[in-house]
Amino acid sequence: MKISAVSIRKAQARRVFPVYLWLIAVGCTQVAQAADEQVLAALQAAQRNDVLALDQHAALMKTSGSVLANYPEYLKYNASLATQSPDSLIAYAKQYPESALTEKLLADYAEIQATNGRYELVRQVAPYVVNADLSEQCALAQAQAANQNQLPLVDLREQLWLETAKIPSLCQTVISQLLRSELTTTEERQQRLWTMLRANNTSAALDVAIALQIGLDQTTLTQVAKNPDAYLLNPVLNSPAEQALYLYALARVAERATEAAAAHLEQEQRNIPAQAKLYAYRILAMSSTGQRAAVQGFNSNTVRWFDQSVGYPFSDAEAELYARHAVRDGAWDSVLRALDRMTFNTQKKTEWQYWFARAIQARNTTEGNKIASQFYRALATETDYYGLLSRDRLGIKTSSLPPMYQPTAQDRQRLSQNPHFQRAFALRNVEAPAVWYNREWNWAVRDAVLKKDDGMLLAAAQQATQLGWYDRAIYAAERTTTKFNDQWRYPMPYQDLVVNYSQQVGLDPAWTYGLIRQESRFASVARSHVGASGLMQIMPDTGRWIANRLGEPYRASSLTDMNTNVRYGTFYLSHILQQLDSHPVLASAGYNAGPNRARRWQPVVQPLDADQYTESIPFLETRDYVKHLMTNAVHYGLLLQRSEQSLGQRMRPIPARIAE
Repeated sequence: MKISAVSIRKAQARRVFPVYLWLIAVGCTQVAQAADEQVLAALQAAQRNDVLALDQHAALMKTSGSVLANYPEYLKYNASLATQSPDSLIAYAKQYPESALTEKLLADYAEIQATNGRYELVRQVAPYVVNADLSEQCALAQAQAANQNQLPLVDLREQLWLETAKIPSLCQTVISQLLRSELTTTEERQQRLWTMLRANNTSAALDVAIALQIGLDQTTLTQVAKNPDAYLLNPVLNSPAEQALYLYALARVAERATEAAAAHLEQEQRNIPAQAKLYAYRILAMSSTGQRAAVQGFNSNTVRWFDQSVGYPFSDAEAELYARHAVRDGAWDSVLRALDRMTFNTQKKTEWQYWFARAIQARNTTEGNKIASQFYRALATETDYYGLLSRDRLGIKTSSLPPMYQPTAQDRQRLSQNPHFQRAFALRNVEAPAVWYNREWNWAVRDAVLKKDDGMLLAAAQQATQLGWYDRAIYAAERTTTKFNDQWRYPMPYQDLVVNYSQQVGLDPAWTYGLIRQESRFASVARSHVGASGLMQIMPDTGRWIANRLGEPYRASSLTDMNTNVRYGTFYLSHILQQLDSHPVLASAGYNAGPNRARRWQPVVQPLDADQYTESIPFLETRDYVKHLMTNAVHYGLLLQRSEQSLGQRMRPIPARIAE
């Protein structure tokens, strides 16, 4: 049954009517809106570098009392940020304290001046950079180091030192400073050298070699990389440089074929110094994780290689990979070894708290079971993924939603007086660039969280929901800690479409809703960076395939039509479900990463617990996607069905893959 146009018009009407009520409630007049719309004219003035016009817009908006009066000045300063004096920016910060734009303006200024080596200017604005990202942290740390305080550099070492992915340029400078700092040990330098060689980052490796006074050069590394097998036939391992070259050659072979590298290591291992041997096994283990595991499947030797590398320091990233592969294999002693090698902050993550409990429980001792139960009970106080898993372990079903808190008049009043939220609403109301109003909203939520103002957060979520601004409503509602309202945390717009189309193809509407929440946050015009469109984020090629299967013509514009998007999306999800053993976890992974990958990640010998399968998914995006989607489905099940829900019911064991 096709959803009628009448149903859609009714859904749209339900969105429009509360908008009108909200405008009346907050006393928004045409005059005020006209003043707010000056921000769009200010943006145009900034694009043509018209400083005089920006000043005029700023004066007009201040006179009218617009909540967006700070924007023209921000745009003026931002246009020539490199040449601004810190005094003018600090004056702006004092005029508009604790605002998202103030923080961004001064943080960007700090980055620019740090890049130019003007550290005194950075130190002047540093107190106003209160939510620094990694690049900004590196700028501030450099400024402190230039003032004879190297401790901020050391504080960043844990995040940067063994990172093999691309890092901001300012952080590259921090690493260079750490390499030459007396606060960095020889062992730490060696660890970075070997890690960079494993990652084939020869430039970074040579920087470390210089600091260590090891005779490595680019010419030799290039020669080894051209024919690493030949180098491994007769390696000399006496000096630090020779050991480094051996590990580099081993890593290049492992890049191509891990088992071939393993054969080289087994042949030569008696002659390899102890520390180098430990790291050689680390190279084997790491080469069989990540993209290799995603594309080729899991290697049964990975955990053994990690085990054989114990004794050499682990980065958190390495320890987490070790743990995930051990979880998949059910190698519970190895899980515990991996957990023991994480930093304390990483061990505190709920995921590792849960897997510690699982590993201890697997020992099946009285004391171990007692400890595991204590951990499960602590986690079960939350309704997130690991909280729901822990409830299943304790035999507790989720039978009711938390009380639906309704914002009070005082909550709504604080919201109406909060400049951060009001800027976000005003920007959206005048159709300013989304990056502007999302930034203001996120800043407002951050501020409310810091102040523990759950009431105002839910008032904001309620107002955003009335406006059809579901993604920001969710963003606010899911960050409360003492007061809750799942109607805004798990909204259910477009019920006629979602429920009817789900039922037509045999899908659980709660699961479909969970997927939409994860894919688009109910933004019907959402478009991903890879071209996926609409509520269910359908790719053009997928849309064309679906249209062909349904025997109807394909139009690219149809993917942005709400009715068509949900109809196509539920059809495709049902198709994937049938392909993948009618298992919602496999189908969830398949919808995100492709059904072939989801199938490749299935066990090959015997069934695997769904939590183990999910935790070992090689792609972070897909792994988190499945966790969130399955959690969403439980909550939507409570909202739609009003019956007991269990994550375990949706996450039955993953069957073994049928041999191809």
